[in-house]
Amino acid sequence: MASAQAADPVVVSSKIDTEGSVLGQMILQSLTDAGIEVEDRLQLGGTSIVREALINGEIDIYPEYTGNGAFFHDMADSDVWHDAEAAFATVKDKDAAQGLVWLSPASANNTYAISVRGELARDKDLTTLEDMAAFINEGGDYKLAASTDFVESAFALPAFQEAYGFALGDEQMLVLSGGNTAATMRAAAQQTSGVNAAMTYGTDGGLQALDLIVMEDTKGVQPVYQPAPVVRQDVLDAYPQIAEVLAPVFASLDLETLQRLNGDVAVNGLAPAEVASDYLATLED
Repeated sequence: MASAQAADPVVVSSKIDTEGSVLGQMILQSLTDAGIEVEDRLQLGGTSIVREALINGEIDIYPEYTGNGAFFHDMADSDVWHDAEAAFATVKDKDAAQGLVWLSPASANNTYAISVRGELARDKDLTTLEDMAAFINEGGDYKLAASTDFVESAFALPAFQEAYGFALGDEQMLVLSGGNTAATMRAAAQQTSGVNAAMTYGTDGGLQALDLIVMEDTKGVQPVYQPAPVVRQDVLDAYPQIAEVLAPVFASLDLETLQRLNGDVAVNGLAPAEVASDYLATLED
């Protein structure tokens, strides 16, 4: 594989999901605005497809999640993925051996979460999973919509229950066969069968629109999934300004911001390119 030259366009890619398309557009547009010629290969496929394309030099840069380093490097049993700084440092170090460079990540964490209806969170002052556990243990009216996998996987609900000291009975759960968080969020928003909480991901686009509040995982039960650009080393050597261009963009992406941007696509139906362009314009103000 030939080394990248400064005359070559940078091939920008992303995964096929909503957040991948938004982050991919941010990378694509930011590099273009910096005068770097790019080639659009956004929404290429799932994690394994995009990762393999990067390793093989078929693409040059795409947004990935720190927690996926656990699977890339057969380290799923390591506790390192539960700490943001350690997770980033570990995957950055491991991937360097493959000629891949992780640039500065966003603070947003798109991991498994439990969210509750906004009116309940505000009324009972629930902001963390400790708060939620105390509410449940005091006999509060609580019912969770979740997938079968979330309920049964040792790394999901059982891990939350063990860490925070609460237990949900069958009558406190609405278990859905699919793993789509759109269904669990809709159940909570519509209070289906009395549901007022839902399995979600931290940056789900529907959270703000449906007024669902993510309960903070203060004990780090779940692995950290912070998005960050990953670029081939020889491409970064040819275009060293890439790191400087993208650092402030990803630094600006906290949890609420990424929820809102994802919501503009998933809920409001806007094009990812438009959402990214409008957001990048605000960073220039």
